[in-house]
Amino acid sequence: MPDLQQVLPKYLQIANHIRDQILRGDLRPGAEVPSERTIAVDWRVSRPTAAKALEALRSQGLVESRRGSGSYVADQLGIHRRARERYGRQRETGAIYPPNEWARIVTAEIVRTPERVRTALGDDTIRAIRRHRIIHDEDGPIEVSTSWIPAVIAEAAPRLLQTDRIREGTLAYIAGVTGTRARLARDRVTTRFATDIETTELNLGDGPHPVLEVQHVVFNEAHRPLEFTEAVYPPGRWAMEHEYPVSH
Repeated sequence: MPDLQQVLPKYLQIANHIRDQILRGDLRPGAEVPSERTIAVDWRVSRPTAAKALEALRSQGLVESRRGSGSYVADQLGIHRRARERYGRQRETGAIYPPNEWARIVTAEIVRTPERVRTALGDDTIRAIRRHRIIHDEDGPIEVSTSWIPAVIAEAAPRLLQTDRIREGTLAYIAGVTGTRARLARDRVTTRFATDIETTELNLGDGPHPVLEVQHVVFNEAHRPLEFTEAVYPPGRWAMEHEYPVSH
């Protein structure tokens, strides 16, 4: 178990740890979460602290209690798998996606960069590797995303131009073959209507359909943009949560 810190109350640190497991997909809907007793033993805290951690998860709609049975991940979770959760899962398990999710790479090519991509990657990035993927779970498509990476990386990282999955993740692969590592990421979240192509790829049917778009920029050690990703999530897969202290 991670060491407890003094920044947040203990029960919130425990709740956040379990929440991250849920958001990463390590604990799937219907899975049993640790009991009060297990939490108290594993984290070396009191039973009331463990109970508050579970209550915090219930208040967020992530966990539901079943009388006489225990606490379980809620069956209906309107979440999308954010890059932050995927990075965390890759660090802990070596895999980007949980067992019930997989990606199909539709295209992997070098193209001239659109203006919005040059704005994100730098005006000198005239050509970029474009990797377009559709992410599925057992119910169908849950995300479409396009990653843009400066074309100068292609010679050292030829797998970026193949439609085979890079199971360790593109950033881990780039770091392994070039030594260039990601150090910082920035997300910009907006809503809009799905394009015709997105409507088809996400199996949305007749529209219009509102979608969530996350523009994700990753920077290297020199604070140069390394990757720009546009990820689109369908209705019912949205969840944005933030916890912060409130002073009176």
